[in-house]
Amino acid sequence: MSTYVPPGWPSQVHPPGTERFEDTALAWLLELVPPEYRRYGVLRRYPIALARMARHHVNSSVEAAREGFRTARVDLGDLVPPHGIEAVLDTYRREGGRLVALLQGIELVETALRGLARPDDPDYRRPFTPKL
Repeated sequence: MSTYVPPGWPSQVHPPGTERFEDTALAWLLELVPPEYRRYGVLRRYPIALARMARHHVNSSVEAAREGFRTARVDLGDLVPPHGIEAVLDTYRREGGRLVALLQGIELVETALRGLARPDDPDYRRPFTPKL
């Protein structure tokens, strides 16, 4: 059994095919969504559903950061000095990069979970094949 994971695979998640993959994926994904999501048992029962929701949540954060970056100078220009605007833009650059990397990690984990999930057949396991 190979434990290869593609670049961008989150270090907190064990490789697909290992014993703790789903448990670590679930725990990691729960850290990425609002805390209220922990109340919904369906997301613990179906990690693929949680992965989908996490992907949408983080994707929205990426889009919000992009919009904030685009509009910061206009929205803050009269309120924040130029060096402050530059610091805000730098924050958006850093956070945007982190969010994009996080989104890519979620997509990799979601792909691996999709390889394990098949309705009505809990014994079915399709091997994870990363896209290179």
